[in-house]
Amino acid sequence: MSKTATPLEFEKSIHQIEDKIEELKNLSGETGIDLDEQIKTLEEQARDYKHQLYNNLTPSQKLLIARHPKRPTFLDHVSMIASDWTEMHGDRAGTDDRAIIGGVALIDEQPVMLIGTQKGKNTKENLEYNFGMPQPEGYRKALRLFYHADRFNLPIITLIDTPGAYPGIKAEETGQGIAIAVNLREMAKLQTPMISIILGEGCSGGALGLAVANRVYMLEHSLYTVISPEGCASILWRSADMASVAAEALKITSDDLLRLGIIDGIIKEPLGGAHYDRDYSAAQLKEQILAGIKELSKMPGDKIKKDKYDKFRKMGVFVE
Repeated sequence: MSKTATPLEFEKSIHQIEDKIEELKNLSGETGIDLDEQIKTLEEQARDYKHQLYNNLTPSQKLLIARHPKRPTFLDHVSMIASDWTEMHGDRAGTDDRAIIGGVALIDEQPVMLIGTQKGKNTKENLEYNFGMPQPEGYRKALRLFYHADRFNLPIITLIDTPGAYPGIKAEETGQGIAIAVNLREMAKLQTPMISIILGEGCSGGALGLAVANRVYMLEHSLYTVISPEGCASILWRSADMASVAAEALKITSDDLLRLGIIDGIIKEPLGGAHYDRDYSAAQLKEQILAGIKELSKMPGDKIKKDKYDKFRKMGVFVE
C-alpha cells in the first residue's frame, strides 16, 4: 500500500502492520539479525487482511473511498487516457462554469467529446471548481457540447464526480431545475454513442444531468444515488449522524446498482481504491470506454437513440 495515500480511519490497522514490517526490515539491516521469517509472516498477514477488508467494505466505507482527497479527478483522467485535449469554454450566454469541463480529445486515435465534473485538490481549486457542484450555466455548456458532438458524430464520454448540482439561491434564480431537465430530455434524443462513468460521487440530478447515456459504468468504489446519505439522514431522522444507516438503505454501491440493473458494468480499481494506483485505474477505465465505443459504433443513429430509451424504460420493478 502506497504511503503517499492518506489512510482512512478503517485503514489505520493496515498501516500499523506495514509500519511494523518496515521497522523489522530496518532493524534487520542495521543489526544483521535474520528477521526474514517474521517479516514474511507479517507480509502474508497484511496481504490477507487487506483482501478481506476491501472485499467486504460497508457502503459507508466505500463512501469514504469515493470522497478521498487524493482520488483522481476528471482532469487527472483526461491527462492519463487522452491526447490532443482541447478544452471548449462557455455556454454562449456569457458564462463559463468551471465545475463542468469539456472538450475534444483522442483516446487511442479515436476522436471523442470528453465532458466531466471537476473537483479541486485544495482550497484554492475547490473554490475555482465550486467543490464539483455545477451551476445552470455548466449544464448549458454541457448541452452545447452534446449538440456539437451529435452534429459531428463524436462519441460522448462523461466522467462524473459531484455531490450534486449547486443548491444556492443564485442557481435557483438562474434556472437550475430547468437546465438539468433540458439536458435529460436532449441527451435522450442524441444519436451519437454516449458513455457515462461515475468516478467518485454521483449524487442526485447533478449527476444525472450528464448521465442519460447508452452505457453507464461505475468505478468499483464510487457511489451513485438520488441523494447523499447525509442529506437522506437529515430528512428522515433530522440527523446526519444516521448517514451510515441511510447509505445501507439507499443501495448506493456499484454492486447494488449492477444487481438492480441501473448500471451496465463495474470498472475494477486497485486494492484500496484508485488513488493507490492511478495508472492501473485509468487503464481499466480507458479499456472500458474503448470497448463501449466499439460496441455502440456498430449501431445506426436511430438504433442508438432507441437503445437508450429501452435502457431507461426497463429500470424499476413494481410488485403488486
